[in-house]
Amino acid sequence: MSRWRVRSLVFLVYVAIGVYVAWAYDYITPAVLRDVAEALLAVFLWFLVLLGVDLNIG
Repeated sequence: MSRWRVRSLVFLVYVAIGVYVAWAYDYITPAVLRDVAEALLAVFLWFLVLLGVDLNIG
């Protein structure tokens, strides 16, 4: 494996463990995930927001 792949793999494992720990200690909740999903939809579908489409989930 090249150095770049090893670093990427280590970074991916680090982030995955961080997400798990944040979920286990309730820093990440379903409500937070819903809010992030709504924000991402608004960012990537901004033209629909300008047309008056409601992108609220739930």
